[in-house]
Amino acid sequence: MQYQTVLKKMMTELNDEVQYYLDVKGDFLNLNQLLNREIEISFEGYQCLCCGKEKKIFRQGFCYECFYESASVGDWIMRPELSTAHKGIEDRDLEYEKKVQLQPHVVYLALSSNVKVGVTRKTQVPTRWIDQGATKAVEIVEVPNRYLAGITEVALKNHVADKTSWQKMLKNQISEDDLFEEKEKLKQFIPNEAKEYFLENNGKVVEINYPVLKYPSKIKTLNLEKSHVYSGKLVGVKGQYLLFEDNTVFNVRNNEGYKVIITIN
Repeated sequence: MQYQTVLKKMMTELNDEVQYYLDVKGDFLNLNQLLNREIEISFEGYQCLCCGKEKKIFRQGFCYECFYESASVGDWIMRPELSTAHKGIEDRDLEYEKKVQLQPHVVYLALSSNVKVGVTRKTQVPTRWIDQGATKAVEIVEVPNRYLAGITEVALKNHVADKTSWQKMLKNQISEDDLFEEKEKLKQFIPNEAKEYFLENNGKVVEINYPVLKYPSKIKTLNLEKSHVYSGKLVGVKGQYLLFEDNTVFNVRNNEGYKVIITIN
């Protein structure tokens, strides 16, 4: 089987084991069913996910121009505390920013390597946790806009990490911290504006299992621009990574906008 497509981040579905799907030109390839199969990935060029032009990808699937012009990649995406739509102040496109920023957001704790704090739109729970390769997650606050979530995260990351060690995540080297305990410790550091949104009775820790037959013992990152063609046996999918038997890992999300041919043997 052979598929020609432009890479986009894998879609996911939380079941007993996360189900992964790759969009291959309007069809959906279930990657769970490809474990133990030989897969070849061939690099064919670029296509910006924003303008659709065949221009070199700069970041996040966008060409250079689109990355610095599109409202969907403003600084407030990576730094929610910079959100200003709640004040009616435009960054790049106020209507778009209102739509995204002025909706419920969740600040959470997740275990993907060590405990980390993060922010996501409520509609992106549990997708965001899966994309980070978290094995457990718990919500701390649910606030009405992105700004409040951002200032809460900024306050809490003085006391807990806000980054995942992706190497540890892929090797399944996960700490054993108690998320309830950590949540209670952090409660005192929530900013006054967000204290009323603390989820006092939210006792649910979400547990996430990934389709992995074998975790890498050491990690070799696949760079399609350098190698152009790679072939290997798929032994797992975790976060937004494909894991291969020879310890090669491929970050699908980091390669959004790359045109590829995928061959399954």
